[in-house]
Amino acid sequence: MSVRHTVIVDRLKDWKWQIEGLELIPANDYLTRQATPQQRPMRIINLCRHYTYLSGGYYCSLLAEARNDTPMPTVADIVDLSRQSLYAFALPDLERQLQQTIKRLAVPPEGPFELFIFFGHCDDARFHRLASELFDLFRYPLLKLSIQPGGGWKIRSIRPMGLHQVTAALGDFFESSLRNYARVPRRKRSGSRKPALYDMAILHNPNEQLPPSNTAALERFIKAGKQLRVDVELIQKKDYSRLSEFDALLLRETTAIDNHTFRFARKAEAEGMPVIDDPKSIIRCTNKVYMWERLSAQNLPTPKTIALNRLRFDEQVIRRLEDELGYPMILKIPDGSFSRGMFKADTRSKVMEAAKTLFERSRIILAQEFMYTSYDWRIGILNGQPLYACQYKQVRGHWQIVNHKADGSSVPGGFATMPVEDAPVEVVKTALAAAALIGNGLYGVDLKQNDNGIFVIEINDNPNIDHGVEDKVLKGELYSTIIHEFIRRIEATRNG
Repeated sequence: MSVRHTVIVDRLKDWKWQIEGLELIPANDYLTRQATPQQRPMRIINLCRHYTYLSGGYYCSLLAEARNDTPMPTVADIVDLSRQSLYAFALPDLERQLQQTIKRLAVPPEGPFELFIFFGHCDDARFHRLASELFDLFRYPLLKLSIQPGGGWKIRSIRPMGLHQVTAALGDFFESSLRNYARVPRRKRSGSRKPALYDMAILHNPNEQLPPSNTAALERFIKAGKQLRVDVELIQKKDYSRLSEFDALLLRETTAIDNHTFRFARKAEAEGMPVIDDPKSIIRCTNKVYMWERLSAQNLPTPKTIALNRLRFDEQVIRRLEDELGYPMILKIPDGSFSRGMFKADTRSKVMEAAKTLFERSRIILAQEFMYTSYDWRIGILNGQPLYACQYKQVRGHWQIVNHKADGSSVPGGFATMPVEDAPVEVVKTALAAAALIGNGLYGVDLKQNDNGIFVIEINDNPNIDHGVEDKVLKGELYSTIIHEFIRRIEATRNG
């Protein structure tokens, strides 16, 4: 079994467990040994007895960061919990969760009590949400919460624990929590496959109606990872607190700034791990107003577009739309995706109706000239290089590539995937120029092509990669290419 984590203890006698897959090292040995280049950074679980400023525990975390290892707790965590005045900012939200939990209990506590939080798990499972929230704020291996009543339940203190304070009664709970966190099973796994070099998470939502990757594609990401010695694990919204266990994050759930996908991206970036989609790309791509401004400023061709302000939408503006765009025209919400949040209006009354609906969601919306083509181009781009080329065809009898019906169902049009070199040179060139305005992530650039030229419709930060569609040409190489890019970014970050 590969060693995933290194455990540091002040005294070996404090360690009373037999857990394979962990490296155990005394603090003095870690502090005095010569740092050497690592193929991958070590994940340090610092279980020293004390973390006070300039103590052995403090220096173990400090030197771990200096050696480009990943310690828990970090020096920032140590500072945050050194005084109550420094973590007071977190108490209102934690106490709100505490009180909500106690209200639901059939037999609530009657007086002061303590909770032990080991690796994000609570010794009293009824308080698991509080434990998860606390662990997300302060990534300490061992914490003790002291709680007391009085004008509502209050957290009197949050204190780190040393390994020597884990009593015999808490021993089994400690072991199960550590095994769960470090993903160390109770039995050794057989097999001769070389241990993974990196761990990568893929955020997905198994209940999403139109996910950016279907189940078969996710399975192929996992398979590609195994071939490249990357353990790929599918995670969901509930796994937010586990994010720091991984070396990289790939979002395969439709992104939005106002939901958990953006929080995952922000947290991954803060943890120093490569993430696709990165927060900046999400911000830039999910708002078509921003995108239109960027494309226009760089003189990239787009359909004629007019931004509409809810507070200045009047008869004069409507006449301008009619004069400059004509009928039919498209009205769209800035943060719609894959043909959602768009209306086709062929009369003034329909313009008014569509604008009213969209203005309920956004101060600014877009009106755009209607440009019919039998298909839209989608050029997939990764780190400035074209990855795949698809034609998404309009649904028969409909004006979009996906027909979103009133009952919530959807009907996609057909598709044709081809080698990038078979797509028109100008289409690919324009797509690359558009993607360069966003960043170096994974993008899907949508374009229309007609007798008047090539026009950029939008840039997607979370483009579809479905088995049987986008991978029709490259097959497994598509997934391997993306995994390779993550490996490159992980190693660049470690060596930077």
